[in-house]
Amino acid sequence: QVQLVESGGGLVQPGGSLRLSCAASGFTFSSYFMKWYRQTPGKARELVAQITTAGDSTNYADSVKGRFTISRDNAKNTVYLQMNSLKPEDTAVYYCYAFRSDFYPEYWGQGTQVTVAS
Repeated sequence: QVQLVESGGGLVQPGGSLRLSCAASGFTFSSYFMKWYRQTPGKARELVAQITTAGDSTNYADSVKGRFTISRDNAKNTVYLQMNSLKPEDTAVYYCYAFRSDFYPEYWGQGTQVTVAS
């Protein structure tokens, strides 16, 4: 049974930090690119960050560059999103996503709410 389970969301004040985790099971995690998306009501899902299978290359949305860091631990089948200097506009549901290629299934987590407010 494939699962992507996010955790670590919550309420934080502007300028604060959170670390999201996404624990994977049921598929070969180390063969999948991993991405974090976020979504607010009425808006399309936005790509926040992505990381290669070995973790040797990352990319970020301009809106989070310099503040967010994506990483992964293939031994623990887990991908992380360290979020620093959080802003109210970072408020969203954050989803992790696993992609290998067009010939393999893709997987989504259930999402975790991040709220940045004073």
